[in-house]
Amino acid sequence: MLFRVIVFSMFFGYFACAPKVATVVKTEEPTKTDTIPVKQGPVSPCATFADLSGYDRERAETAFVLYKDFMKLNKYDEALKHWKLAYSLAPGSNGRVKYHFEDGANIYKKLFESATDSIQKQRYVDTIMMIYDKKKECFGDEAYINGLKGFDYYYYYQQYTTMDNIFGLLKSNFDVKGKNADYFVINPFTKMVYDRVVDGRLNIEDGRKYADLIFKAIENGKATCKGKACESWEVIDEYAPVRLEALEGIDNFYDCNYYANKYYTLYKQFPDSCDIVNLAYARLLRGNCSADDTRLKEIKQVKSTKCYEAPPALSCAAQGNEDYNDGRYNKAIESYLSCAEQANDSDSKAKYLLLIAKIYYRDLKNYPKSRKYALDAAKAKPGWGQPYLLIGNLYASSGPLCGTGRGWDSQVVTWPAIDMWYKAKSVDSKVANEANSLINRYLQYMPKKEDIFFRNLKAGDSFFVPCWIQETTTIRTSD
Repeated sequence: MLFRVIVFSMFFGYFACAPKVATVVKTEEPTKTDTIPVKQGPVSPCATFADLSGYDRERAETAFVLYKDFMKLNKYDEALKHWKLAYSLAPGSNGRVKYHFEDGANIYKKLFESATDSIQKQRYVDTIMMIYDKKKECFGDEAYINGLKGFDYYYYYQQYTTMDNIFGLLKSNFDVKGKNADYFVINPFTKMVYDRVVDGRLNIEDGRKYADLIFKAIENGKATCKGKACESWEVIDEYAPVRLEALEGIDNFYDCNYYANKYYTLYKQFPDSCDIVNLAYARLLRGNCSADDTRLKEIKQVKSTKCYEAPPALSCAAQGNEDYNDGRYNKAIESYLSCAEQANDSDSKAKYLLLIAKIYYRDLKNYPKSRKYALDAAKAKPGWGQPYLLIGNLYASSGPLCGTGRGWDSQVVTWPAIDMWYKAKSVDSKVANEANSLINRYLQYMPKKEDIFFRNLKAGDSFFVPCWIQETTTIRTSD
């Protein structure tokens, strides 16, 4: 695509275990023709065609056209010769055209990829960053340039800078542009905000501030995009909100309005579902909504009249249920762990362990811990398929966490998911129908034959799925 298309080279080797982020290729808006317009635009502090003599002007305009032609032919060494001439003579082009800076960065990126000498690779990276600085000198927009640098460092050149520098570059784009932040910074910045909130490097207040800005930027981008630009926003919308949703697992991160906007709306769509009623009630309490909040009072009334459940016999279970229903998920887990320890039979112990696994999955968004307790449940009650169904669901839900929700890194998570569903029905015939339904649903999301062919893989071979999953599985195709 000519317009800032999405590619899926996800995170791609840079993170051995961490979830990965959708890569958005950024380019300047394409011109209708490769011929450089001669009409003088706004005055640039850099040399433009108008500043050149007739001979040099002709050389510069010709070089601008020729380097593009060689780029189309993938002849980057030849393209570089003409690009350098155009860049040295008229970095300001006609005072208006800017795409040659990104073109130059892309040429050097190709040279970087083919280089083997570490010193030469470093020089290419330095040159790319100098090109971006020159664009800033010629046309301004420091926040945009910082976004370009942060994007390239994040996806291509992490070993040549620090993660703190990358975060600062991406953050500066949001600090200046707010909801109008450049779209290509959103996914990597979302990933870095999430990581820093989780490990404590970004405090709750700042994390909430930037999460809110990201949501607003996505809403604004989707509302104002046109044509193929909207394809980029679709992919962003499939990744960033899912990643930020995982921060619901951190106590006091989101406020009442966040939970009410999301879960009260869900309740209004399904007012007769007690599962949704209970979920919405717990989430609004988790957001510290006031007892006088009309939305909370409405859901509480429905819960007490339509969805009342008698408390269980065990006091630990009753306390766990109360904490869960009030959105105190970590407290609920403590109570259910106590129940598991007090259980007199393996079935009861397994039930509470699986309940804990489900809380980590649905409510706290902690997939590794969810898997741990699901496996503990399976160990406590051999021959029970439910824990393996849950683990399969964990894997299948990891597309936006380990990839983009689309593409290779998101597709391969279906392989270990299907492994788990096969295991569930192999140990427990009672779950066979549910397992088969899940298998049939996700077969279509596996990679195609051409996808594995281009990676020199073949169906039936073993494949290690990274990210948090860390499982060896079998390669399968959807066709």
